Parts: sequence; C-alpha cells; structure tokens
Amino acid sequence: MSPSSAGAASLKITVAQIEGMDRAAFVHTFGGVFENSPWVAEQAWAARPFADVTALHAAMCDAVRGASRARQLALLGAHPDLAGRAARAGAMSAASVAEQASAGLDRLTDDEYDRFTRLNAAYTAAFGFPFIIAVRRHDKAAILAAFERRLLNTKDVEIATALEQVCEITRLRLDALVAP
Repeated sequence: MSPSSAGAASLKITVAQIEGMDRAAFVHTFGGVFENSPWVAEQAWAARPFADVTALHAAMCDAVRGASRARQLALLGAHPDLAGRAARAGAMSAASVAEQASAGLDRLTDDEYDRFTRLNAAYTAAFGFPFIIAVRRHDKAAILAAFERRLLNTKDVEIATALEQVCEITRLRLDALVAP
C-alpha cells in the first residue's frame, strides 16, 4: 500500500502491522511518504519499534534533520512546483496531486497560473529548490501570501522552513496511511 492508496480507514495500516514488516516491506510502504526519497524510510527503520504514528513520524523527521545538507536539498528538490508544469502535465505523485487539488491549485485562472509561475521561478532562482508548503492547511490566498513573505528569507532560514513544511506534509500523509 502506498500513501496515495490509503483512503478508507479500513485500509489503514496498524502499528502492529508495521512492526511485523521486514525492512523491504517497510521501505516499500513508507518510501513514498517523503517525496521521491525512500532513504528517509530506510533510515527511520532503525528507530523501531514505533509506539504509534507520532513516533514513526518523529523518526522519519529526525532522519531528515540529521541528513547532510546535500541530502536535505535533494529532498526539497524532489518536490514539484505548486501549480507548475508537472501539475498540468499530470507528472506528480498521487499524494501531491491530491494535496494541490485540496487547495484549489488544480483550478486556477490564467492570471493565477501566471502568478504562480512567476513566484515559482523567483523562489527557485533564490533558493535552488521549489516552494514547499503544507497546502492542505492553506487556501490559495494564504499560499500566495506565504510565497511572497518567504521570498524575503535568507537561504538558511528558508531551508529550515521548507524542511518543517515537509514534516507537516508528511504527517498528514502518515495520518492518512496509518491507523491511530
């Protein structure tokens, strides 16, 4: 089961099932939670056993926080632009598609799309990775305001902010995948 296929509560994985997984099954199940970065699940495996989904998420975020700057930047770079070409071409993970749709980013006017395109380009030029925000917790207006505000950050501040947003996104993904 992948994060994108965990819909109904009856399909959620239990902590007991997680504890019964071997390393390969664990990485297969949780490798996509952090966008195209199965190394996070591989490293979190060592923190078993997990008392609950909170402990699992903490182990995964600790793996990210403890990673080299290069690995953190690669993780950030694995995320798609908001309302970008990948979204329009259908080339994003199912989780990212659902997340962006939840904030209405799949239903932009041409002017809104142009604004997102300009902001994506400015942000990537400034920081070297796509703008990342937990879109499920925001609407279009809040996302655009955060875009503008965060463009003023230093690179170090923005890397830390983006990594925290990744942890917020992945908590929502794990909550959809793992039974409480």
